[in-house]
Amino acid sequence: MAKNIDAHSRTIREILSNKYGIDYYQREYRWETSNIEILLNDLENRFMQYYEEGQPRQAVEGFPGYFLGPIIISHKDNRTYLIDGQQRLTSLTLLLIYLYHLQKERPEEERVEFRNLIYSEKFGRKSFNLEVEERTDCIEALFQGQSYDYTGKDESIVNLVNRYEDIGELFPDTLREKALPYFIDWLLDKVELVEISTYSDEDAYMTFETMNDRGLKLTMAEMLKGYLLANLDQDKDKKKADELWKDRQMDLLRVSKDDQVDFFKVWLRSQYADTIRERKKNASNRDFEKIGSEFHKWVRDNHNLIGLDNAQDYKNFVFKSFDQYCGYYLLMRHASSTLTSGQEAIYYNALNNFTLQYQMMMASIAPDDDQDTVERKIRMVSSYIDIFVARRIVNFRTLSYSSILYTMFNQIKEIRRKRLSDLAVLLKQKVDTMEETFDGINSFYLHQQNKRGVHYLLARITNHIEVKSGISSNFVTYVSRNIDKPFEIEHIWADKYDRHKNEFNSEEEFARYRNRIGGLLLLPRGFNQSFGDAEYKDKVGPYFAQNLLARTLNPQCYNKNPNFLTYRKQSGLPFKPYPTQFAKADLDERQELYRLICEEIWNTKIFEREGALLN
Repeated sequence: MAKNIDAHSRTIREILSNKYGIDYYQREYRWETSNIEILLNDLENRFMQYYEEGQPRQAVEGFPGYFLGPIIISHKDNRTYLIDGQQRLTSLTLLLIYLYHLQKERPEEERVEFRNLIYSEKFGRKSFNLEVEERTDCIEALFQGQSYDYTGKDESIVNLVNRYEDIGELFPDTLREKALPYFIDWLLDKVELVEISTYSDEDAYMTFETMNDRGLKLTMAEMLKGYLLANLDQDKDKKKADELWKDRQMDLLRVSKDDQVDFFKVWLRSQYADTIRERKKNASNRDFEKIGSEFHKWVRDNHNLIGLDNAQDYKNFVFKSFDQYCGYYLLMRHASSTLTSGQEAIYYNALNNFTLQYQMMMASIAPDDDQDTVERKIRMVSSYIDIFVARRIVNFRTLSYSSILYTMFNQIKEIRRKRLSDLAVLLKQKVDTMEETFDGINSFYLHQQNKRGVHYLLARITNHIEVKSGISSNFVTYVSRNIDKPFEIEHIWADKYDRHKNEFNSEEEFARYRNRIGGLLLLPRGFNQSFGDAEYKDKVGPYFAQNLLARTLNPQCYNKNPNFLTYRKQSGLPFKPYPTQFAKADLDERQELYRLICEEIWNTKIFEREGALLN
């Protein structure tokens, strides 16, 4: 008898205990940073509703589950193929690899064994549970904790590496310590997907099309439009509002499809959300969460809070508030993808995946602000976030959405519609009283999970001193992965302990010191391959042909270089050459130099300048 299509609920442990091929028609892995962020936030929020510190591990068995959606599989030729669901399963595999490394240093009784959900071995051959041959080397490198050079590789490989790095940066702090083994248990055995099994290509593709193509629903934005227009009392106003709405939706679509919805979340949260769900067991959703999930219903239920009492209020809301704030949002989104003069900080924050910046910038804008005031406020708030981000990076603090959400939400309410000068005073005060400072650089070093942050800091430092020295410089070049020879982190010291053992008591101590930021540069790919193992005295000459940060190690940089020498004198920064050797004490000096450059880059003068403050 022919087998029918059937469906069963499966845990992640059950799903990933099997091996899957991926059909050619849907081979690419295309998840973006935002998808990883949403996945981690959803998992953390669900888990933390039931977790309490001090619970026995067995309590997890009684936690409610969480549904991650359906996957479609097809059984043919004695293999199982994923027809729909590879984006989620690939991302879950990356998450498991990250969790495997994260729990390595924990006591054995606190570790969860799940390597069989990542790979299996048979006859001495290791194979991963998502079997795509061209991805094997990349997945193997990530599993072994090694970096992977994806130059010239396809889209999926690039996304695999970048999404794995995203997981390291965005994984919530709340899950890293005591909660970690509980979370892993819950993830593997309480998070479920519906597995829809088919037994022919015809059934597989019919099921796929049915689930993805049938029944287009109204979006939340369309339902909000319907509610607002229904409360206008003039047909001509309804027609004009409909045209305006369509025009703005097209403007948002030109940025991305997601922005057609994300704008409303940003706007409504920034201007009106007063409450947020408490971080405790069984807490209820409040303004912030309700706007995120059903903003059209939230507006309807809270129309009095917004000030929608009559037809004129609704008219103003559409023709003034909606139109204005959509324009501001589009300005911000443009600056987030294109380095824009006067709004550089927005680009930097977007590069660091700080998605909350749009809500914070929008919160500061009042409906009656003129364009100049709006741009000044945006500059100040984005610059404040830029300082906040840099200080957290050098103090090994995560920038994950969940770890900073409550802090940022409270600050959104504090800065909401502030006068320009009051905003400047408040933001400067917040920087001055910030717990994290650039003193953190004194012990800052490169490790497996902060490579992107270190690269970013080096790019900002290099670009800054070049601009200050009158040298043509392009920050985007230093961070781009889409050029022929992208810039990579270069260790000034080769990984040769024997050359430095007179200064260190052990190879481990040397390795830690070698990774300190004062011993790092950004250099184009290829240089490291040519000179990586060379002694310092053989590298310092070629350094002079590289960017200014590298050139400052070479004595020639201090001869006939008036712009740099002027900058050096005016700034008071302790630049000095290291002609033939770069010892431990020299690295310490360089570390302090980098700290002082960071203090110069991320200073509070912008609040005085943009907020018209007196010294």
